[in-house]
Amino acid sequence: MSGFRYGFASCAVLALAVAGSAQAQSVGSGAPLDQDSSGVSDGPAQPTARTTVAPYIEVGQLLDADLNSGDVVTYTSVAVGVDAAIQTRRAEAQVSYRYNHQFSWDDRVGDQDIHSGLFRGLYRITPSLTIDGGAIATRARSDIRGAAPGTLVGDDANVSQVYSLYAGPNYSNRFGPVAVDAAYHIGYTKVTTPGGGGLFGQPRLDYFDDATNHLATLRVGTAPGTVLPVGLTASGAYEREDAGQLDQRYEGWYGRGDALLPVSPTLALAAGVGYERIETSQRSPLVNAAGAPVLDGNGRFVTDPASPQRIAYRTDGVYYDAGVVWRPNRRAEVQARVGERYGSLSITGSATYQASRSVGLAVGVYDGVQTFGRQLRSGLAGLPTSFVANRDALNQQYTGCVFGNSGAAPGGCLNDVFQSISTATYRARGIDGVMSVTRGLNVFGVGAGYANREIYAPDTAPGVVISGLEDQSWYGQVFYSRSLTADSGFNANGFVNYYDTGVVGADTTLSLGATGSYFHTFGRLLTTATLGLYHFKVGDFASDLTAQAQVGARYQF
Repeated sequence: MSGFRYGFASCAVLALAVAGSAQAQSVGSGAPLDQDSSGVSDGPAQPTARTTVAPYIEVGQLLDADLNSGDVVTYTSVAVGVDAAIQTRRAEAQVSYRYNHQFSWDDRVGDQDIHSGLFRGLYRITPSLTIDGGAIATRARSDIRGAAPGTLVGDDANVSQVYSLYAGPNYSNRFGPVAVDAAYHIGYTKVTTPGGGGLFGQPRLDYFDDATNHLATLRVGTAPGTVLPVGLTASGAYEREDAGQLDQRYEGWYGRGDALLPVSPTLALAAGVGYERIETSQRSPLVNAAGAPVLDGNGRFVTDPASPQRIAYRTDGVYYDAGVVWRPNRRAEVQARVGERYGSLSITGSATYQASRSVGLAVGVYDGVQTFGRQLRSGLAGLPTSFVANRDALNQQYTGCVFGNSGAAPGGCLNDVFQSISTATYRARGIDGVMSVTRGLNVFGVGAGYANREIYAPDTAPGVVISGLEDQSWYGQVFYSRSLTADSGFNANGFVNYYDTGVVGADTTLSLGATGSYFHTFGRLLTTATLGLYHFKVGDFASDLTAQAQVGARYQF
């Protein structure tokens, strides 16, 4: 595990290496280019070249007060980290990483290591060939039924440390009227076992361990009016994931054809039909003489070596959809499709609007069979390569919405991924939206959404209690930052989450909180003062109301 933790430092080194090879390049400004009718995008125009690197060390004093019991715990925090950003014609990358150790003043209660960071990068090897990647380190809620801590203070229950990364090449080119796109991505995710979740007699679920996934895609298409009046696209994909817990496997083959028929300069009708074969499976846990699953030293199920691969989910057949594509101008696009997939109604769509270079909105409606590792890889790939790095040391980092620094890439939300860390396969459906605004000295972001999961697991496997159940969550987040002077400013964060699980006897969970920070720089020294208030409630059994305060000083090298 320790070697993987330091992989985030490798991402920072990679970003700096890219900067060294691309720092001399510069590009002009310009508005983002639109997608053509074939769906192939030339990508946004690049801003003026810039490279910033700011490693730092930070010391802080934290206070955590339980407003229900009156208990107060004090911590000393020592952190090291780096913030770096690169923007050139060839390279786009940003990394914000922080390692923090908290020393409790109360007999080591709550002493812990915290890794939090995000990396997104893209490098253009040639005009047709790019390589992109991403990585995340964060703490996330494990069991959707249990406690829902929302800050980085204390020894929180039901919280796991999550590490994930992905990388791969992308190829895009035109051969006469034919556009060709191909890509391959490999991803890896590792999750530590959580602390107690406060489940009050609920049966425990197995804990996610690690997973490696692969995705290869190919698309060939022509735009309307080039070869035929209608645009045609053929696409295919292969995806596989192997997970450590109970030898879980996911394998999917996909192929589809699409047609796009313009009916006006701004509106087109779209339709598609596809074939897919998906199979997920796992082995059974080993059981003791009493029939209970055997656990290893980390609390995970021990795999029964004599167990066959039991099918958790399988589909093999044709699916279809139809809808519209509306582009009223080069700054806005709306897509909507309705069809049948996975044996029931399926709705997908998206809407994007770039009001200006610094104001953007993105909304997505999704539906697909997922696993935690694959959904996290997709969520990372959807985040911008230039994002707002939050200076709030108390706020839970990167499990919610990440806001972009430009209207062309306003950001994305990971709440649907982190509503719980599921070891099972599930059908994920929902909607989320994010808006980012940069106006002079002000930066504003807001995100909200709804996520639903239908869980798939073998019905006959010992210890399985979730097959066929549905989890759902609603979430919202707001961020605001303002520079007061050249050397000072403040930022504020607010969030609310509501979780509803289908497990029999389990309760709903409400989690909400707000934090605010003031910062002032004295040359290379950055001082901060932060306040936070947080509340969560699990049914009628558990309720927590806490207040936090921190003062700290950061030296930037």
